[in-house]
Amino acid sequence: MKNLKMLVILISLIFFRNGLANNSNEIFIPPIPLPPEIVNPENPDNDFAIPEIKKSGTDIDGEDLRYLEKTYTVMMEAKVDVFIPLEVISDINIEATIIGNQIKEIPFEIELNRTPEKKDYYSIKYSESIIDIDGDGNPDTYIHSPKYINEKISKDNYVKIYGEKISKEGKHNKTIYVTVEVGE
Repeated sequence: MKNLKMLVILISLIFFRNGLANNSNEIFIPPIPLPPEIVNPENPDNDFAIPEIKKSGTDIDGEDLRYLEKTYTVMMEAKVDVFIPLEVISDINIEATIIGNQIKEIPFEIELNRTPEKKDYYSIKYSESIIDIDGDGNPDTYIHSPKYINEKISKDNYVKIYGEKISKEGKHNKTIYVTVEVGE
């Protein structure tokens, strides 16, 4: 504590001396505020001392102090099951050119982050599986997938596009979100 006080006094003297050496009429204010004095209320001549812990008698509330009879060291082991959710990790881009009344089946694969641990439990869900790609009010594109997904890579998925139901020519884009859900 005394070393800290001496350091603060030394730093202030250096700054004060530099302020006088500039021969300016300005009042020098040290850039770091000085800490307030900390004194021991019981003995102001000594530095502040931490009071000792009572070992006998009564505590502040007047109750008898309690003592530890024995101490033990207990070694424990904790095991935690970490569950990583099953999720789709592949992006799927499907591009097709439909001429006239063609019907196209376009297969695609869905890759998951891991193989499902239970069979016939997880299923693929799409934000839309019946799509009106050209926006004319008639559904013309359908997404088909198996009811359950049991492998890391599902290959039995396809998009079926009916050209006869598409009434507007041009390039049509649609974004569909794919999620994995727990089966029923």
